[in-house]
Amino acid sequence: MKYCTKCVMNSFRPGIKFNGEGVCYPCLNAEKQNKVDWKAREQKLFSFSKDFKGKTGYDCVIPASGGKDSFFQTYVMKEVLGMNPLIVCIKDPFTHTKTGEENLYNMCNSFGVDLITYTLNPKTTRKMVRLAYEYYGSPTWAIDLGIYSIPLKLASHLGIKLVVYGENISYVYGGPDAEETYSAKTQIKNNVVKPIDWNWWKAHGISSQEISMITYPSEDVINSLEPIYLSYFYKWNGKQNAEFAKQYGFKTLEHEWKRKGFIEQYDQIDSIGYLLHPQLKFPKFGHARATDVACNWIRNGDISREEGVELVNKHDYILDEKIVDDFLKFTGYSYKEFYHILDRWYNRELFEKVDGVWEKRFKVE
Repeated sequence: MKYCTKCVMNSFRPGIKFNGEGVCYPCLNAEKQNKVDWKAREQKLFSFSKDFKGKTGYDCVIPASGGKDSFFQTYVMKEVLGMNPLIVCIKDPFTHTKTGEENLYNMCNSFGVDLITYTLNPKTTRKMVRLAYEYYGSPTWAIDLGIYSIPLKLASHLGIKLVVYGENISYVYGGPDAEETYSAKTQIKNNVVKPIDWNWWKAHGISSQEISMITYPSEDVINSLEPIYLSYFYKWNGKQNAEFAKQYGFKTLEHEWKRKGFIEQYDQIDSIGYLLHPQLKFPKFGHARATDVACNWIRNGDISREEGVELVNKHDYILDEKIVDDFLKFTGYSYKEFYHILDRWYNRELFEKVDGVWEKRFKVE
């Protein structure tokens, strides 16, 4: 395994690339952002947004969970640009935290925005979560596709052209679509939702009617819209977004649940069982959410690489039992079934089983 010489990202992350000096592309991208004229980009957004203001009852759609980034997105579009955004929140059927529910309400109340909450069909989602976990090791595949698809479909249906996303995941974290661009038209290629033939789903008992809303819009629909990344116009910093959002009622999770395996309590804090998804990266790729966050902190100058190494070695391998419990509660698996399936997704290059326990073959140095 190879590690970036500046952060703690490893070479097993899908789509990650390194330069000749062993520096990962997200670190190089972060350095490029230090040279960007952000005032000029903000002015570009002001000019760009004028074409969408006042065209319909709503000027834009913001796909949002009520998290820290959602607060910043809504603030920019409503308070800075003077637009009238419609918030679209896709709810998965896992247990939701009280903190997350309060954050979503506080965001809408603070900025005075309308909200559409779309809750995915629990029965169909349960079937798809189980199939995706058993056959692909990606249990939240249907949920993630719905998060990408449904806001675009609603925007198209309501005649709203502008759809405002937060950060470009591939550019910030590393991935196959790692290009700096304001346009989010190719967001589906960022490797969060890997291609699975719809005929496979149908062969496993999922009907076309059940998946009609989560299927990704046609190219014609995408081209009729203008989905953008706000992170192109404003330097994106999740930690700073969390501090900013607190001014408008945003709360972090530590008073409700201090998650094991995480080094912060402000990101992805609305749904419990869903968190199996980011933590499954560890058996597959040798890193999980603690690595992602530590890398961002290093690139933003919040911690040193040495501090990042210590945090990752201490936390990244832990799968919080509360996450497992909620996942089992929703899917109906027993503990034995869950861990038997999990065994399939351990990367044998990175792990070996010793006396029934998976042991790492690697350590962040």
